[in-house]
Amino acid sequence: VDGVGDEVGVEQQALLFAAVGKVVALAGEAVLEVVAGSGATDLEWVEASGFGTIYSITVNRSKDSARNVALVELDEGPRMMTIIEGVETAPIGTRVKARIADIDGEAAIVFGLVEGGRT
Repeated sequence: VDGVGDEVGVEQQALLFAAVGKVVALAGEAVLEVVAGSGATDLEWVEASGFGTIYSITVNRSKDSARNVALVELDEGPRMMTIIEGVETAPIGTRVKARIADIDGEAAIVFGLVEGGRT
């Protein structure tokens, strides 16, 4: 995927892609090493379809609200941490679709349930 330089970190690159409306995932042998902070550079950003499946989900509750935090496995294979909009929780295995949302003034990738979305 073109349009974002390598001069910024992985998280910032993902935010920049979201800001231009692209759902992307990292591909390459060293993805886990980058997450662990090795600084590996043999990675490639690939544009994703935006479809995935809920792999894991939890709900954080406070006195005033509740918000889920989900791990979605993209159809292309990588997993990403996100929120599932419009529901407090959903079953593992539910199909979801990504969209770009504005959260606190920044572009972010969030997911919503796909109608009839059990796998």
